[in-house]
Amino acid sequence: MNYIKIEKESAISGNGLRVVIWLSSCSHNCPGCQNPQTWNPNSGIVFDQAAHNELFEQLSKDYISGITFTGGDPLHDNNLRGVLDLVNEFHISYPKKNIWLYTGFYWEEIFEPSFTEQSDEEIEKYLQDCEIRKRIISMCDVLVDGRYVDELRDLTLKFRGSSNQRLIDVQQSLKKGEVMLWDT
Repeated sequence: MNYIKIEKESAISGNGLRVVIWLSSCSHNCPGCQNPQTWNPNSGIVFDQAAHNELFEQLSKDYISGITFTGGDPLHDNNLRGVLDLVNEFHISYPKKNIWLYTGFYWEEIFEPSFTEQSDEEIEKYLQDCEIRKRIISMCDVLVDGRYVDELRDLTLKFRGSSNQRLIDVQQSLKKGEVMLWDT
């Protein structure tokens, strides 16, 4: 897993003052994306023990509300294992802090996947990846889902760039079995 940067005190990538990790790898390639430098899986820096220590040192500060995973796409195949490990560790270390995650995937693509002309191997791989994605999402508080759509850009929206993207209250959605929006 590679990352572009660790932002130590952000107030624009989720509620409260947050630590934000910008990950490499994105296959959505949204036209007008503000971070095309994050698309390449080989861009950035390898997330090593030093980066881990820096991240958790910043998270330990009392005034930090939580962590935000963004990029790129934290739910890209290249990031799944690393993000799952970080989310697990964060959840144990900071149970009172929250997790936000930005992804180009829609909730339904992960929780209700459908297939058209993929091979059996492609379907099996996607389903395996979806299981990891579900595990990651289940530990999040807010999921900002959906690809950025330049034609739907709206600067008045909080915490997202285009009107198709949703702020999903993950725990309520899992409890109710349907997408419940997070109230800003």
